[in-house]
Amino acid sequence: MMRAIWTSAVVVGLAGAGAGCSGPSAGVEATASPVVAVEKVVRADMEQRLPLAAEFRPFQEIEVHAKVAGYLKSISVDVGDRVIAGQLLAVLEIPELEDEMRQDEASVKRAAQEIRRAQAERERAESAHEVAHLGATRLSSILKSSPNLVAQQDIDEASGRDRVAEAQVETATAALAAAGEQLEMARASQRKTKTLYAYTQITAPFAGVITHRYADVGAMIQAGTSSQTQAMPIVRLSQNSRLRLVIPVPESAVSRVRPGTQVDLNVQSLQQTIVGTVARVADRLDADTRTMHVEVDVPNPTLALVPGMYASASIVLRSVKHALVVPVQAVDRNEGAPSVLLVNREGRLEAKNVTLGLETSDRVEVSAGLGEGDLVVVGSRSQLKVGAIVTPKVQTATADKGER
Repeated sequence: MMRAIWTSAVVVGLAGAGAGCSGPSAGVEATASPVVAVEKVVRADMEQRLPLAAEFRPFQEIEVHAKVAGYLKSISVDVGDRVIAGQLLAVLEIPELEDEMRQDEASVKRAAQEIRRAQAERERAESAHEVAHLGATRLSSILKSSPNLVAQQDIDEASGRDRVAEAQVETATAALAAAGEQLEMARASQRKTKTLYAYTQITAPFAGVITHRYADVGAMIQAGTSSQTQAMPIVRLSQNSRLRLVIPVPESAVSRVRPGTQVDLNVQSLQQTIVGTVARVADRLDADTRTMHVEVDVPNPTLALVPGMYASASIVLRSVKHALVVPVQAVDRNEGAPSVLLVNREGRLEAKNVTLGLETSDRVEVSAGLGEGDLVVVGSRSQLKVGAIVTPKVQTATADKGER
């Protein structure tokens, strides 16, 4: 109130000094100072955000193929079924593989019998060799003690039988080793056949939801490992308990988006808001869209979110705590350095150059040039002149934390 009275006095004094030439119009010029809209410079947390459209995708998704070819004997799941890791999905029927299993079992038994026969043969050969060797040793001892009691021919024949028996032991040992190898080969073939037969039991590699069923009972299923045919999958399995939110970040913002960057998600179809962080970035731009693939991991235990849904993502590119902020419309950028009009303590308009920082849709950070509590003009400045005395009218400031 005192400021308004003082201002009026100055205007009246000036009018009196020019009364000789102005006459009665002096009373009109002695009106009150103009009222201007101002806002206080305040401190607030600032965030620069980038709004983007994003899409939910399964965390994992595969088409389940058979590893061996066969006819679909049974399928125990359908679209929408939730399965756990290792759960049986389907069974194939391969009659020739069952025949191979029986043949392998017979081969193993036959090889085992051959080993037992070879072991018996070696034991017989070792016994014969022991007898022959003992006889030859005795004759040699007698020959040394009583040369005239044993004929040399008898000595030679005994030594020959000893060597023959020794050779038979070696032959039996080799036959036993060969039989062991045959048994190992038969067992390896049996293990392979059993492994192939186990592939007829098709199980879920991870927990998820069946999102598509391709085959029915009786269908011929080709092996998914075959490169000669276009194998038909049995089902499609998606892990939806955790989703990937895929965000295409434009080239201009790539340098500010890294793992850990905060992302606020708004799922309009569910009227749900989720706060997350960037989990991974592709670190390369798509040549066609000039965007970078960015992913946010989103827990989905209730399966309320469905792959293919869209969400509005708001990425926090920069943030400043307790920044000095002014309305965007308070800044004049037309001539040279940015400036503002402020009302000083004397009620006069004063132009101040400012250094700007983080900017949002309606607020801008002032890093230099102003102080907290300063009054900056936010209304029209077309009729205002620097140095003029005005009456400030403080507007209510609603500082925004950033672009949404």
